[in-house]
Amino acid sequence: MHPHASQPGSPTTIAAVATASGVGAVSLVRLSGPESLAVADLATGGRASGMRPRASHYCRILDDAGEVLDDGLMVVFRSPNSFTGEDSVEFSGHGGMLITREVLARLLACGALPAGPGEFTQRAFLNGKLELTQAEGVMDLISAQTRLALRAARSQLEGVLGRRTTAARDEVLATLAHLEAWIDFPDEDILPDTGVSLRNGVSSVIATLDALLATADQGRLLREGARTVIFGPPNVGKSSLLNRLLGFERAIVSETAGTTRDTIEESISLHGIPLRIIDTAGLRQAGDHLEAAGIQRTQRQLETADLLLELADASLPRPPAMARISTETTRLLLLNKSDLGEHASWHGVQALRLSCTNGSGFEDLSLAIRDALHFNKSEWGDHAIAINTRHQACLQAARRALLAALELLDDPSTDAELAAIDLREALEALGEISGRVDTEDLLGEIFSRFCIGK
Repeated sequence: MHPHASQPGSPTTIAAVATASGVGAVSLVRLSGPESLAVADLATGGRASGMRPRASHYCRILDDAGEVLDDGLMVVFRSPNSFTGEDSVEFSGHGGMLITREVLARLLACGALPAGPGEFTQRAFLNGKLELTQAEGVMDLISAQTRLALRAARSQLEGVLGRRTTAARDEVLATLAHLEAWIDFPDEDILPDTGVSLRNGVSSVIATLDALLATADQGRLLREGARTVIFGPPNVGKSSLLNRLLGFERAIVSETAGTTRDTIEESISLHGIPLRIIDTAGLRQAGDHLEAAGIQRTQRQLETADLLLELADASLPRPPAMARISTETTRLLLLNKSDLGEHASWHGVQALRLSCTNGSGFEDLSLAIRDALHFNKSEWGDHAIAINTRHQACLQAARRALLAALELLDDPSTDAELAAIDLREALEALGEISGRVDTEDLLGEIFSRFCIGK
């Protein structure tokens, strides 16, 4: 955060440039806070406070001598009808780097403080305009690089994850209330199936959490990209496969074995899935120390991959033993050079047949990659929920607490109050997801990753 920036949540007025740095047609400078209109009035000669809210008005930004710095459109938002829930002002001016800095400097000179990263969105959360999961969805929406990542971010911004975790939290709360009534009023007429009802309630929430936790891998892949490693012996077409997937000649293709000495990494989008395609040195007995270093790097890439594409030459006899990889990562066997004819030793082998020369088989390959990464419709579903690492940790903590409570409820000899303690822990963990608990350090960490002006 800027050393003179405001402290998030304090009753100050902040300002920042909300558009990317550089030259463009239009730039956007934002103000938010109780003195937004007063600051804007000083910068516009008193025009801002007389503007009709939520409507664009032409105005000029003036320096302290009354000279025009820039002219453009200004929109005033009155609390609580703004993104942050505070009085806010947005000025759209010319997109030059210098003029944008001058406009921001003028607003700061008129009394605003520079905003910290993500402070506008954090204020929206603190003022009840967004849940915490929705605020995180804003960042995911900005950083989305593929259609599926955009879909997942939009789903989170619309509150799908927040609604599901809130519903789970409400169910835990109802179960806890029922259990504590059972504890506090043992002499009252309690239904004989109360224990069964409590256990069913806890089991239902665990099933919900399991369904959400199952999306963790998809969330990581959408945000980071799936590490997809191409490997195999020399001269089977690994670099040609990379070039064909990318759609341009990125890697040198040669019939000389050992041409690829180092790993090459490029990113593509396949069916909306971000892939980090990694071409590796051919696996064989190294001819020199440089090739040996490349093969060692290949081994390291194989150990950290999300998906392995093992390439072989369909026109040559099948090797007596395919590469042995000490990893359980999903592996797809690809038989390249199918246009040259397939050697009889490959008949009956389950593999994808393709040709990097004429492009045959690549549609089947793209579908196989999608299915291998579990992004087909039957597994990915229609709701596009993809939890992040923070959500995953909270859900796992809640699940552990619920399993402990279930174990206690299943044992009639244990004290029911112990199960109540576990249910409260689950409530707290679920509350952290939507921001229903006091987590100041957590909020600072989350919003510090946002852009300034957002």
